[in-house]
Amino acid sequence: MQGVNWQSRNETFVACLSVAWWLATGCFAPVVVEAQSAAVTVFEGARLIAGDGSAPVSDAAFIVENGRFTAVSRKGQLKVPAGAAHVDLTGKTVIPAIVDAHKHLAVTRDALVDQLQHLAYYGVGAAMSLGQDTGDVAFQVRAENIPNAARLRTAGRGITGPEPGRTEAPFWVTSEAEVRKDVGEMAAKKVDIIKIWVDDRDHTVTKLSPELYRTAIDEAHKHHLRVIAHIFTLEDAKGVFRAGVDAFAHSVRDKDIDDEFIKMMKTRPNMIVDPNLPDRGVKVDRSWLRDSMTAAEFQKVQAESKDDPKAQQFFGIQSRNLAKLNAAGIKIALGTDGPIPWAAHEEMADMVASGMTPAQVLVAATRNAAELMGLSDAGTITARKSADFVVLDANPLDDITNTRRIATVYLRGTEVDRGALRARWTGGTSR
Repeated sequence: MQGVNWQSRNETFVACLSVAWWLATGCFAPVVVEAQSAAVTVFEGARLIAGDGSAPVSDAAFIVENGRFTAVSRKGQLKVPAGAAHVDLTGKTVIPAIVDAHKHLAVTRDALVDQLQHLAYYGVGAAMSLGQDTGDVAFQVRAENIPNAARLRTAGRGITGPEPGRTEAPFWVTSEAEVRKDVGEMAAKKVDIIKIWVDDRDHTVTKLSPELYRTAIDEAHKHHLRVIAHIFTLEDAKGVFRAGVDAFAHSVRDKDIDDEFIKMMKTRPNMIVDPNLPDRGVKVDRSWLRDSMTAAEFQKVQAESKDDPKAQQFFGIQSRNLAKLNAAGIKIALGTDGPIPWAAHEEMADMVASGMTPAQVLVAATRNAAELMGLSDAGTITARKSADFVVLDANPLDDITNTRRIATVYLRGTEVDRGALRARWTGGTSR
C-alpha cells in the first residue's frame, strides 16, 4: 500500500483512475480457486444482528456447512450434527459482511485482487464496480472465488456524454443508435447493471440528454437489466426517475430535495438510493487503521483528514437529503465510490451523523446493498445464504464505529487470514 493518496470521497471519480499504488508492494499472494470445507461448524454465544432490521438475538447460535448458513437460532435450540466443530463467540457481536454497492476498482488483475483482499480485511464481503471496467478482467474475477477476497460485481463500461479531459473508460455517446449499441454490448457481457452518468461536471461538459438517458433505460430494460444513475441536480434526478431508472448512485447534491421528489420516490418502493456521501469536512481519528499499513502510510492517511468548511457545506446538503429520504421510508443502500477499502466504515458513521439509526445503517450496508447488487445469497445471516459475516469486539448498535473493531471476518464460511494480509502489506509478521 505504498504511495497511498486517498482523496475525499466527493473527488473519487478522478482519484479512482490511478491504481498504481496497489502495485507498489510488488508482492501478491497466489490466486487460486478457494476450496470449501465440508466440515460443519457451529458458532455460539454472540449477539447476532441478522441485517434484516430484526431485533438482535442474544446468545445466538448458527451452523455453517459447505460455505453456507444452514441454521440460525439461539444457543441450545439447534440440532447440531455430530462431530461439528464449535466456535465460542461469547461477548462478541456478529453482523453480515458489509456490502459496498458503489466502487471504482482496478482493471488489471493483480491490482484488482489486491483491492478485493483489502476490502475483505475490513469486513466487506462483496463490492460492485460501477462503470469504468474496461477489458475482461472484472468479468473473469467475478466468476472466481478468490481466497481472502470480497466478491465482485460489475457494470462493465457505463454510458455518459462526451467528457473531454476526463476518463474515456465509459462509452461517450451522442446518438440514440450509439446508446443502443453500447447497452447491447454490455448486455452481451452479462453485466450486473447498466450505469449512466447525467452530470455536466460544473458546466464544463455537455451532459447526457433526456433523449439519450431515456434510450439507455429503455434498451437496458429490453435486455432485462436494471439501470443506476449518477446524478447531481434535483432536476435530473426527477428526469431520470420519470424515465424509469432503477436506482441512484448518488443522491441530489445541488440543493435540498422537495416534497415532489419525495412523493415521486414513494410511488416506487423498490427504488434504492446509494447516497454516497462526500467527505464530511471534519477531522476524524483514523488510528484504527494504524495496524493495516506502514507508519508512513498511516501518517499520510491521518493528515488528509482535516476540517474544511467548504466540504462541510457540500456534505450538509447531501446529509439533509439523506435524512429526508430515510424519514420518508425510501430504501437506502451503502456505496462509497472510489477504491478506498475502509471507506464503508466512515460512510456508515456519516450516515448516522445524517440522522439514520445504527440499525438502519446496518440494513443499508448489508441487505439493501446486496439487493442493489442483485446478490440473492448475501446481505443477511439467514439459512441457505453464503456464510459471509464479521465478528466484532463491540456492539455497533451502541456506536456505529464499533464496526471497525473487527475480531474476525468469514467469507463463504472460511476465515479471512487477516494476519497474513496485514503482514504482507506492512512488511511485518502475521499475528
